[in-house]
Amino acid sequence: MTPREERGLVIAALCKLNFQNGVWVVPSQTATEKKYVVNLKQQTCSCPDHQETGFKCKHQFAVEFTIKRERAADGSVSETRSITFAEKKTYTQDWPAYNLAQTTEKHRFQALLFDLCQRVPQPQRAPGKPGRDRTLLSDAIFAVTFKVYSTVSTRRFSCDLADAHDRGYVSKPIHYNSICAYLEKPELAPILRELIVQSSLPLRAVETVFAPDSSGFSTSRFVRWYDEKYGCERSGHDWVKAHIICVVKTNVITAAAIYGRDAGDCPILPELVNKTAENFTVKEVPADKGYLSADNVDTIAAVGGEAFIAPKSNTTGAVGGLFEKMFHYYQFRRDEFLNHYHQRSNVESTFAMVKAKFRDHVRSRSDVAMKNEVLCKFLCHNICVVHQSQIELGIEPVFWQEEPGPPALLPMTPGAR
Repeated sequence: MTPREERGLVIAALCKLNFQNGVWVVPSQTATEKKYVVNLKQQTCSCPDHQETGFKCKHQFAVEFTIKRERAADGSVSETRSITFAEKKTYTQDWPAYNLAQTTEKHRFQALLFDLCQRVPQPQRAPGKPGRDRTLLSDAIFAVTFKVYSTVSTRRFSCDLADAHDRGYVSKPIHYNSICAYLEKPELAPILRELIVQSSLPLRAVETVFAPDSSGFSTSRFVRWYDEKYGCERSGHDWVKAHIICVVKTNVITAAAIYGRDAGDCPILPELVNKTAENFTVKEVPADKGYLSADNVDTIAAVGGEAFIAPKSNTTGAVGGLFEKMFHYYQFRRDEFLNHYHQRSNVESTFAMVKAKFRDHVRSRSDVAMKNEVLCKFLCHNICVVHQSQIELGIEPVFWQEEPGPPALLPMTPGAR
């Protein structure tokens, strides 16, 4: 695109062009009182640039860009495009690999979770302090995560936990009531968030596009609120609102955060993007309108990525900078923009995967336990994705930068159990 075309894009996006008596009236960028007349049929413009050089000026380009759009009665602008019927894409399933992943998942889940928990730090008890030794944090996290994976009650989970102890995944037998007590510990939340990050690392070599979103998990508590739209009180289940950012190919979650149930999405995006950029190469971040802000566009650019955030109906590029460039990209290359933007639908698939497999509600009743339980769901999801990717893509499940002390897991081969 030439400099004149780029300046024409800016004029078409920020200025109002009027069509009068067969010609277009285009305002000047430098002086608001000045206006130039563009005649497309004769390919002429009254501006000094066209009069002196005879080349197509920025005002002519602005008119060409403008007539490609349609202005609706409500003032919204949409680009005119010809209707084409593209062939529907279909994707084949590698059924032997899928069957192997599903039939070996429960055993491999325990092995991968055990390997992941080996670097969990254990707080030291003060010397000479009486009392029995605390349960290792690695055992507590293994127990609560495996329990969430099972989707059954703590009592029915006792047999699975006893089998895990027999295989050496926990250092001592754990009573089912202790699992509920572990979930009540607030110090588990930062460890679970870090384990979610570490569990995504085996896929960092194949993922460069990341999509953020938020969703709620219902609880057993009820809340009441005033509905401003209909002027009445309503009640319903309380919920835990979780914010994640995931990759768009394998759907592994690279960062997660949980704040209040009414927390907005937009201010949380920098935290998710910056945490992802610590381990992944970020090239694109498609996101919905809830994340639209100039700060978020700049944050994504600061880590080397490009933002594809859908503008709202009243959005303009007047703020300038990278936000303005993104807005112009959306206005005049909308098909190309939407091809990148629609990758964000994969984060909806990620939430659907988590809720379908590990339930869309939490059993816990306290705020701390509910948040920890949701984080465990995300950790379970990541481990299952890594296991399936190991079989289908041949990726080694190495979670940590350096090998932990216990023996490393052997690569999964067809037929192995």
